Amino acid sequence: MSITGALYRKYRPKDFSDVKDQAHIVTVLEGAIKKGEIPHALLFSGTRGTGKTTLARIFAKAIGTSDLDMYEIDAASNRGIDDVRELKEAVHTLPYESKQKVYIIDEVHMLTKEAFNALLKTLEEPPEHVVFILATTEEEKLLDTILSRCQVFRMHSPSRAVLAETVTEVAKKEGFKLSPDAADLIAIAADGSFRDALGVTQKVIMASGDKIGDADEVAAIIGAPKVAIIHKLLEGLHTKNREKALEAVAEAVEAGVNMKLFARVLLEHVRAVMLLRNLPSKKEVILGAFGTETQAKIESYAGEVSPLNSHLLLNLIKATELVSRSPIPQAPLEIAIIEITEE
Repeated sequence: MSITGALYRKYRPKDFSDVKDQAHIVTVLEGAIKKGEIPHALLFSGTRGTGKTTLARIFAKAIGTSDLDMYEIDAASNRGIDDVRELKEAVHTLPYESKQKVYIIDEVHMLTKEAFNALLKTLEEPPEHVVFILATTEEEKLLDTILSRCQVFRMHSPSRAVLAETVTEVAKKEGFKLSPDAADLIAIAADGSFRDALGVTQKVIMASGDKIGDADEVAAIIGAPKVAIIHKLLEGLHTKNREKALEAVAEAVEAGVNMKLFARVLLEHVRAVMLLRNLPSKKEVILGAFGTETQAKIESYAGEVSPLNSHLLLNLIKATELVSRSPIPQAPLEIAIIEITEE
């Protein structure tokens, strides 16, 4: 299938109504605009791909700033004292055609100490016609004096459900259908990033031979485990069949599956069993992301006495944390499996 341009750019939110999972921020920003109380400095903090720069642009447009009076600076590339000095001089010039000039400084934590100090002076006494919007993935690296001069907004990482919904909608607009479990797999792989989710979706659409994407097709493209391997591993853990469970891991390794992603997918399945057993009233929500066959298995395991419980989940969480640091990525999972299947 042919796609024109990157999907994350094509479907980037254009106004506040398009922004998902950030109502706690959007409500405050819209209220400030209605009251005419525009902060002179804002900080958007959050993990990568959550839409910090996009929200900054939307806010700038909403207060009437034109493209000509909006300046985006990447602090990772312009991090020195000389760059900030240039900025200090530039802010005093009046806007070309808007009431306010907006400076969006991305990855602001990358500035040098000297540049931070220079920026601090500008933030303390900015011209009336200037609004600064700082964005960072590492708020803890910012000076307290910088934070104290900004209205700080902490972005939520989008939930797995929101990411799955987003990629399903975007795929549909592109004339492509993602199955629920395929969309869920993309959401897990995206790890809380809208940008990564749409990047993976684009790969899937481009690589697919038709207009439908199922979980196994997505798995093959992104290095995730096929459904059958996860089912085999779950069955092995449920029945304490150590050999079957370890065989499933071996099959995943042989297939070139990303072990960190493999562990995360397994975590989501075991968590679903645990939640369904303890929160049956939320059955539709808990099972909604999975395919029909997987739903049936999870429901079956949840209705029985099973090692697929909170104790196993804790063991798997620890193993998942170790996977990326282990010289043998699958070893932490294998150890967890051996421990949980001991009589």
